[in-house]
Amino acid sequence: MSTTQTRVMVDTNPADTSDVLAHVPQHSIDDAMRAVRLAEQAYPVWRATPPPERGRVLARAAELARARVDELATLLTREEGKILSEARGEVLKGINLLEWYSGEGFRVGGKTRPSEMPTTILFSLRQPLGVVAIITPWNFPWAEPVWKAAPALVAGNAVVLKPASLTPLVAQRYLEILEQAGLPKGVLTIVVGPGPEVGDALVTHPAVRAVSFTGSCEIGGEVYARAARRLAKVTCEMGGKNAVVVMPDADLELAAAGIVQGAFGSTGQRCTATSLCVVHRDVKSRLVDGIVGRARAIRVGNGLEAGVGMGPLVDARQLATVLHYVDDGRAAGARLACGGRRLTEGAYAGGYFIEPTVFTDVQPGNRIAQEEIFGPVLAVIEVGSLEEALKVTNGLRYGLSSSIYAADANTIMRFVDEIEAGMVHVNSPTVGGEAQIPFGGIKWSGIGGREMAEEGLEFFTELKSVFWDYTGRARQTNIY
Repeated sequence: MSTTQTRVMVDTNPADTSDVLAHVPQHSIDDAMRAVRLAEQAYPVWRATPPPERGRVLARAAELARARVDELATLLTREEGKILSEARGEVLKGINLLEWYSGEGFRVGGKTRPSEMPTTILFSLRQPLGVVAIITPWNFPWAEPVWKAAPALVAGNAVVLKPASLTPLVAQRYLEILEQAGLPKGVLTIVVGPGPEVGDALVTHPAVRAVSFTGSCEIGGEVYARAARRLAKVTCEMGGKNAVVVMPDADLELAAAGIVQGAFGSTGQRCTATSLCVVHRDVKSRLVDGIVGRARAIRVGNGLEAGVGMGPLVDARQLATVLHYVDDGRAAGARLACGGRRLTEGAYAGGYFIEPTVFTDVQPGNRIAQEEIFGPVLAVIEVGSLEEALKVTNGLRYGLSSSIYAADANTIMRFVDEIEAGMVHVNSPTVGGEAQIPFGGIKWSGIGGREMAEEGLEFFTELKSVFWDYTGRARQTNIY
């Protein structure tokens, strides 16, 4: 879609800012309005397309994307910064989601129930909403647009997608692949521009029947309030302060490896990142030694280079935020066990690099223990029991993902039952998800429904109940 104004964003590689990927025109409010009109025009034909055929479009898109995995992963690494293996994993995750939702084209529907009246059929239908807006973040620029737009499309909606301004090129490839797979023009439109302008225009547009947002709690709260005020459907997947609890009977090698993966994978820039380790005092010293040893062994650098284990932060602003939290942790009296420095020498000079960072002797009230940092910083808190561990973790305002490392089944089941989080991992990191199971959190981490699986599809539909007396002469015994 052409833009009506000349603002341009320079899209650069966060590992090497001299690597310019593109000069991306920024859309205006008028462009957002035009995108909604295009979606309104395209919607009737797409709605009338049989759901199995909508699913086949997604299936063809999955095949096309699979043939371009290396290309997409390389672009993703250059644009967002994560290492190539992680970028490839993200692309494959998106392909899995396309495959899952392609099959949902054969299953979009409601239920049948017996009636209390004779010669009467009761059933429900799931029907598309119309035009929906999707707002996605920069940290998963391929997977997030896929897991939001795929269910919206297979349900029969027309979509206006606003990807993050920092990572528009990956989203543009997604649109190209969908249209090559047979998606009619206008059914999915992309607008790129400043959130306060373009995002607000979509959230408040009277023709937009639903908004699906992923981002910060502060912005998500505003999105939810503004869209709900006009009675649009809203789902917001927001921040996380995800804790791993490690008990005395845990496999400490497994726990240390999983915590390092969860804390420093994707440079800690994911909502499910392991940001807090709550460990029993009996094993704290051994566990911290294992974590620190692994963290120090991570090679930081350009994600396209072989052997690199952690890439840069996404931009200068995110780097400044993370460094601020490191300073705050020191000031609060936490012990810096490793990391904490910005890397600027040699090949690091042109990027936004920081060392993997571990703080110990952290108090539950410290900011680094309470707030989402969105970077490679792990805070370790010592406790003396499962009860104390639950008190610390449930005292967080977030409730997205959680994990426990333990061997005793009673301990594990008590944690699963009592932890206040939308997702629980046992003897595995806090990160990860699969297409066939719901994704999302509680408290400050999410509101408005889950994503992925059947629940992700249901959000993008309206439920219609049908009462059909097929003789027209049923004796009504109960009327409510």
